[in-house]
Amino acid sequence: MSSEIRNETGTQKLVGYVIDVGHSDGCARCWLDLDARHLNRHNVLHGGIATMLLDSASGATGSMTVDPTGLVPFLSVSLSVQFIAPGRPGRVSAVGKITGGGRSLKFISAELHHEDGTLIATSTGVFKRVPQEKLA
Repeated sequence: MSSEIRNETGTQKLVGYVIDVGHSDGCARCWLDLDARHLNRHNVLHGGIATMLLDSASGATGSMTVDPTGLVPFLSVSLSVQFIAPGRPGRVSAVGKITGGGRSLKFISAELHHEDGTLIATSTGVFKRVPQEKLA
């Protein structure tokens, strides 16, 4: 059963994106309803926000490997983003997918799509689980 994580971090509150976790496929989703605050001077999705959505979906996907609630923190070690098409106003959704890794490092790819099905961007990255002692 999926559940949504809202307003957990300052960034989430500022930008307004939602993380959707708990899917049976083990993939977390991150979505955002784009408006003028999220667009660049060309009136399309700002690349930094696209990257943040891909990163957040990937990190939450990593978290779901150890916690179905998606709340165990994972940090980005590296992230490479490829921009495919402009993101127009409307809902965009990023989905992460585990592609490899071991106990502490996960290789995760992600795709960002517009609600009309247009592929906006893709990413590949390496994500690391935050050690429990670092959380205290």
